[in-house]
Amino acid sequence: MRVLNYLELADRLARSGIGTAARHQRTALEPANVEVRTSPWSGDSLTGAARSALRGGGFFDEYDLAHVNVIGPGSLAVARHAKRTDVPLVLHSHVTGEDFAESFRFSNQLAGPLKLYLRWFYSQADLVLAPSRYTKSVLESYPVTAPIETVSNGVDIERLAGHESLRQEYRNRFDLDGVVVFAVGNVFERKGLSTFGRLAQRTDYDFVWFGPYDTGPQASKAVNRWTTDPPDNLTFTGWIDDIRGAYGAGDIYLFPTKNENQGIAVLEAMATGNAVVLRDIPVFEEFFTHGEDCLKASTTAEFESALDRLAANPNLRTRLGENAEETAREHRLERVGERLTSIYRRLVDGAGP
Repeated sequence: MRVLNYLELADRLARSGIGTAARHQRTALEPANVEVRTSPWSGDSLTGAARSALRGGGFFDEYDLAHVNVIGPGSLAVARHAKRTDVPLVLHSHVTGEDFAESFRFSNQLAGPLKLYLRWFYSQADLVLAPSRYTKSVLESYPVTAPIETVSNGVDIERLAGHESLRQEYRNRFDLDGVVVFAVGNVFERKGLSTFGRLAQRTDYDFVWFGPYDTGPQASKAVNRWTTDPPDNLTFTGWIDDIRGAYGAGDIYLFPTKNENQGIAVLEAMATGNAVVLRDIPVFEEFFTHGEDCLKASTTAEFESALDRLAANPNLRTRLGENAEETAREHRLERVGERLTSIYRRLVDGAGP
């Protein structure tokens, strides 16, 4: 079985959650009897496809199923080609209007029109994959009319091995000391940036956000505000080459995000045995349990209380971290690969979604 696993703008999205999810899919499929193609074009490029078309050949490569991870013009072209040629089409709903909001300048204004486009785009699929039941319910509210099933984005536990050995190196590099509160990923207001910053102002812990942030005209006011004039105990590292260093250096993973489709970085923090503090939002009810594998909070005061409680109680941090590792193993890539392979075979064999 030859499967197209397509990530439009792969170079630009390599550092994003979508890029990580697509990499997880491909890694998860390696043990399976599935030939994975990453380019839909003949000759593996648009230039090669154009040459093929001029010679009378096909513009698109041949594959038995198309699995598309993004929503742009290249993805739309692949979707329309799949529908014309009766190739089963799987569209992965990494993007919703809700999680697009509060990301970039003007993203709030664009979120409404984006929902209209997504309703039409996802409804073309033979099957839509959603990272969570929460995302599935969001899409059904648009409404997306195609069938929707859930598949975890997974966590690459093997890729995180050895994070402990990088602890002192990364703490020294970013001048971190004591109990370190940290976040991982792109710096957006939607991910709870202002709450993260206010908590740094209210406490004496070292706070650090490992991940890139925009500085150009597309950057939101909140990102500009916090990254240009952070509190003395808050560090924004920008991109780091080895994400294991982030999970090794930190002690409490703080993620006061306002909206997520799942949260790959949360699973990574759990897989590395860190204590985790999350905002109490619906998507996290599906995967994580307050007091067992994490602590949850809703207000700034509740977040501060959770941080103080964990900072004062190393045994609690250890217990939550050990339970969190068990939770992360439920999302290991082996399970993701088995799920995807089953879905692909069902669709290719014509058994329906």
